[in-house]
Amino acid sequence: MSKSSKPMLKTAICPGTFDPVTNGHLDVILRAARHFDRGVVAVAVSAGKSPLFSVEERVEMLVESLKDQKNIEVVKFNTLLVDLAKRYDCSVIVKGLRALSDFEYEFQMAQFNRQMDERIETFFVMASPEYTFLSSSGIKEVASYGGSIKGLVPESVEKRLAEKYRDISRKKE
Repeated sequence: MSKSSKPMLKTAICPGTFDPVTNGHLDVILRAARHFDRGVVAVAVSAGKSPLFSVEERVEMLVESLKDQKNIEVVKFNTLLVDLAKRYDCSVIVKGLRALSDFEYEFQMAQFNRQMDERIETFFVMASPEYTFLSSSGIKEVASYGGSIKGLVPESVEKRLAEKYRDISRKKE
């Protein structure tokens, strides 16, 4: 690419379940957003999973966490990711990787997406070292036992998790 040519990277989609959003997710989203004119964070409805938070709650947590980012939009989706990409005129999917096990799964998904639409490219963003161990399921487990998740999730998410597990405990009584 010559010095005078501008990259053609306009919109990127960063999909996930985000149940809940972690500082690792935000790190990948924000680092990727620096390279695109527009970012779409796509929250999967995840009918096949049993998320702790509703899709609306997950969208709210991301909107709260990304409120200062003018070039990022948060949406929910219940379609093929390539169809969502077409709707947003996007040819780039951004996926964060923590470990080799993430790569194996994401590589397979990238190949599926490319098979369905050859214009779709998947960009992999390596997790920052301080977040390579972090997962939403790990966060939920620690929070469910009342452990500290301070610094691992946004403060608003930390509060929502505490409330959610308080409500669950009350229902069990």
